[in-house]
Amino acid sequence: MKLQTNINQLKGSIRVPGDKSISHRSIIFGSLAEGQTKVYDILRGEDVLSTIQVFRDLGVEIEDKDGVITIQGVGMEGLKAPKNALDMGNSGTSIRLISGVLAGAEFEVEMFGDDSLSKRPMDRVTLPLKRMGVSISGQTERDLPPIHLRGTKHLTPIHYELPIASAQVKSALIFAALQSQGQSVIVEKECTRNHTEDMLRQFGGDLTVDGKEITINGPQTLTGQTIVVPGDISSAAFWLVAGLIVPNSRVELKNVGINETRTGILDVIGAMGGGLEITEIDPIAKSATLTVETSDLKGIEISGSLIPRLIDELPIISLLATQAEGVTIIKDAEELKVKETDRIQVVADALNSMGADITPTEDGMIIKGQSTLHGARVNTFGDHRIGMMTAIAALLVPDGEVELDRAEAINTSYPGFFNDLETLIHG
Repeated sequence: MKLQTNINQLKGSIRVPGDKSISHRSIIFGSLAEGQTKVYDILRGEDVLSTIQVFRDLGVEIEDKDGVITIQGVGMEGLKAPKNALDMGNSGTSIRLISGVLAGAEFEVEMFGDDSLSKRPMDRVTLPLKRMGVSISGQTERDLPPIHLRGTKHLTPIHYELPIASAQVKSALIFAALQSQGQSVIVEKECTRNHTEDMLRQFGGDLTVDGKEITINGPQTLTGQTIVVPGDISSAAFWLVAGLIVPNSRVELKNVGINETRTGILDVIGAMGGGLEITEIDPIAKSATLTVETSDLKGIEISGSLIPRLIDELPIISLLATQAEGVTIIKDAEELKVKETDRIQVVADALNSMGADITPTEDGMIIKGQSTLHGARVNTFGDHRIGMMTAIAALLVPDGEVELDRAEAINTSYPGFFNDLETLIHG
């Protein structure tokens, strides 16, 4: 598709879709709880729809009516053997977290996904689950999907130090530990997003967090709840960056989730000198209104413990850095290589084809700022965040066309993205 170019301002207020991470987890916890769960403002992107369908296939009654998702929970032991292989679509969150859920189910399943998901390593989840007594394997030594799994009612508790900073692996092990007999301890490499821990407590579960160490006693019983999903800061990130780099802009984003494990991009904007206001803070929902306006930015280094707090935002942060004064260095971001694509290489290739100056490294990028972008043809390679990053970059192109191949990938997380873009263009 041809993208909008040469936009001289963005103005207005929008609400971004519900948080993808919280949406996935609300379906999972609601299915495993006893009693009814209602979920409001859920993200209806393809990834979350994959999770919903998987739990329907596992025997859970889930209704989507009048904008509300109603789940009739079956309890920790109530999932049923599916009649077919479980289709995870493009969703790494689904296949990894549900592997942990099914660790305690004594039936065989096969889990598969699209071409992109089939290239993503699952060994980071399969190795610790095997130690807990789960029969689980994939393709090649990295356990690529499809994954074959048979759980056990006699899961062994685990003491496990994560070799990588991954909220998905941590969450999979939490779901398994909830079904084990005894105490499990999970030690993070770096603190990652804590939506699973927060939601477990909301559903009546119990765990202890001491720094990077998480302790869970199993087995546990959960109780159905009402969940209101805040806006996804990963989706908001595209408009935050657009508002900072498109001339004469002021963009307001309502009801954005500001969970402390997810707000790394706000720290980056502040460090780069971006004009950002945070208002209407709701401490219970962990949400707020975020407002940005066009700003003069400076390059910085982004590394260390900050990386897990903005891992999904690094593609759009890379675009932000192309418009800052000086050089921005991103390090310690090896995890980008095993996302929907090798995001280090794909981000560099996409923006460099438009006139940026980005050098990929083993664990990040070196980005020279103040680039003038031009037209190009860019392929998402099925990665939704590459698609949205390119659409924002195109706004800065003064002449020439930007064409996006496989733009439909954006529907994975943000089906209304181009409608919201039109709203802000027309102010």
